[in-house]
Amino acid sequence: MLSRLVSIFLLFISLLNNVIASKPLAAVCKTAEKFNSGDQFDNNLIQLMFLLAIKAPKIGFEIASVGSGQAKVNGLALCRGDIGSEWCLRCLNKAVFHIQSDCQYKKDAVIWFDNCLLRYSNKEFFGEIDHNHTMLMRDKSNVVNPIEFDHKVNELMNRLMNKAYISPLLFATGEMEIQRVGRLYGLVQCTKDLSGGECKTCLKSAINQIPTCCGGKRGGRVLGGSCNVRYELYQFFDY
Repeated sequence: MLSRLVSIFLLFISLLNNVIASKPLAAVCKTAEKFNSGDQFDNNLIQLMFLLAIKAPKIGFEIASVGSGQAKVNGLALCRGDIGSEWCLRCLNKAVFHIQSDCQYKKDAVIWFDNCLLRYSNKEFFGEIDHNHTMLMRDKSNVVNPIEFDHKVNELMNRLMNKAYISPLLFATGEMEIQRVGRLYGLVQCTKDLSGGECKTCLKSAINQIPTCCGGKRGGRVLGGSCNVRYELYQFFDY
């Protein structure tokens, strides 16, 4: 119990400056399965969060498991492919703090920030496409020519999908010019526990949700536990 309190205190001190005034894009933790404060699952989760936050920034991705049996917890951390290790660490620090506060005592959760996602579960999920955690986000403003615009969005996102799934990073960004609108920017990314083929399947499913979610909108995102896609009429990534 003492070691857990020390861990929480150290975590709080190290993250305090990063979490002030910072909020996640979204979090999904709908599971009915819960754990209790101080039980073995809780202790394993704390250890897992530290492991992911420490290891993932080196290459922008990490998977890990801690414990065994009913107390085993599996976790995954992914940072956006265009950011460096320092920004990755900052984002994951925020994610660690918020996933434990926003999804308190839940045995399954995913949280998204602009620059990273963090996921844990008592279930095995490595190498599997996640169909259970999805969030759709869209800009409030409409474009003036939605039919043409949506066609261009689909064209760009599919082009990026075909680029990403054959990339070692499973990540791609790009842009295209749209007459009377401006430049369209897009980003797609998969978690690196997926194969290239699985990444393509995941991205295709996400892209297919864009018309329903974000048709005619100036920007939109489909966030998932295994992949995510985003488009905007402004540059939001680094090459």
